Amino acid sequence: MTSIVKDTHTHTQIPQSLLQATEPIQDLLETASLYLHIPFCHTRCHYCDFNTFAGRLPLREPYVRALLHEIEMAGVMARHEDGRLRRARTMFMGGGTPSLLNVDQITRILNACFQSFAIDADAEITMEANPGTLDQEQLLGIRKAGINRLSMGAQSFDEELLKTLGRIHSPQEIVQAVEYARAAGFTSINIDFMFGLPNQTMQHWQETLKRALELRPEHLSLYSLIVEEGTPFQDWVNDGSIVPGDEDLCADMYEYADELLRQAGYINYEISNWALPGHHSRHNLTYWQNLPYIGMGTGAASSFAGRRFSNEREPLDYIKLVKANQLPEVESEDVGLAQAMSETAFLGLRTAMGLHLPTFATRFGQPFSQFVGDHLQDVEAAGLLEYEDDWLRLSTRGRLLGNEVFLRLLPD
Repeated sequence: MTSIVKDTHTHTQIPQSLLQATEPIQDLLETASLYLHIPFCHTRCHYCDFNTFAGRLPLREPYVRALLHEIEMAGVMARHEDGRLRRARTMFMGGGTPSLLNVDQITRILNACFQSFAIDADAEITMEANPGTLDQEQLLGIRKAGINRLSMGAQSFDEELLKTLGRIHSPQEIVQAVEYARAAGFTSINIDFMFGLPNQTMQHWQETLKRALELRPEHLSLYSLIVEEGTPFQDWVNDGSIVPGDEDLCADMYEYADELLRQAGYINYEISNWALPGHHSRHNLTYWQNLPYIGMGTGAASSFAGRRFSNEREPLDYIKLVKANQLPEVESEDVGLAQAMSETAFLGLRTAMGLHLPTFATRFGQPFSQFVGDHLQDVEAAGLLEYEDDWLRLSTRGRLLGNEVFLRLLPD
C-alpha cells in the first residue's frame, strides 16, 4: 500500500515514493531519459504549435530509417568516457501522432534504443496516441513491442468542442480506445483534456470529467488553453470569431477538477497532472526535476552534459542531415550554473512536493537560501510559498499565481 503524506496547508496528498528519492541525485544526473519525436498527423489541430506536419504520411518509412540512425549516433555521443552505454530510465514517443506508425516501425525504434542505450529493465516506456488512430491489433502489437504506458490526447467529450479544436475523433472513439488498450494489457494510461476552450461552459467541463472518471485512467493531464502564435486559433481570437474562457472561469474549472479528482483518489503531483498512487509519469518528472534528457527526431530538444540543444525541424532536411552521418543539431546553448539553479528551482516548484532543499544544496554545492537571497521575500509575505521540513512548495494560492514566484527565480 502506498504511504501518503498529507500537507495540511494545501490539502495535497503527496506519495511517500515521490518525497523520498530512490537514488542519490548524483546518480540520477548520470542518466538520460529519451524522447523520440514522430511529427506526422492526419490533420493539424487548430490550437497546435508543435512541430507537426499533415499530408506527409509517405515520408514515414524514410523518416523512421533516419531516426534509427540518429538513435545510433546519439548513443555514441552519450556514452561514458570508458565506453559504457548511457543509462536511460524512461522513454517517451511523442508527436505528432506516433500511433500513425505501424507496429514494425515502432518495434524497430524501440529495439534501436535498447541497442544504443542501457535501458532499465523496469523503464517507463510511453507512446502518445490519438483516439481514432488505434485498433485492437495495433495495440496488442505495440504492447508486445515494449510500450507499457499510453498517453491519449482526448481533449474533450463534447462533440462540438472537438470540432472547434480540429480534432478528428469522436467522444465514442475515446471510450473505445481505452477499452481496446485495456484488452491489450495496458495498465498505465494517461488521458489529456483541455479547459478554457471557446464556448466551453462549466457544465461542459463537469460532464467531460465525469465521463473521464468512468474510464478510470491511471493518469490525467488537464491543460488550460493557451492561444499560440501562428495558429488558426490566434487568427480567430484576433478577428473575434472565438473567445477563450476568461481567467476567472479557468480558475473555477481548475479548482473544480482538483477537488473532484482528489475525492476520486488522484494525486495532483504537478500543476497540470493528476495520478492514482504509483502512476505519476516518471518521464515528465525528468523535466520537472531538471534531469538530463536526449531528444531525437525533428525539432526534438535535449538537455545533456551542460548544454541545451535542438534538432532540425523540417523532416526532409532532417533526413538529409542524418543520411550524411551528421547529428541533426541546429541550435545549442551552454547552461551555466546560475541558469541551472534557477531552472531546477522553478521546475521543482511546479510539482506538488515542491523543491527538496537538501537535494538542491547537494547538487549545486550551495544552499537554496544563498542562491535566492531576498528575491522571494515579497511572495513569501503574500502567502504564495510555504516551508515544511526540508521542502519548499507553492501554497494553494501560490499554485494559481505560480508565475509571480517563477519570475523572481530567473537569473539577473
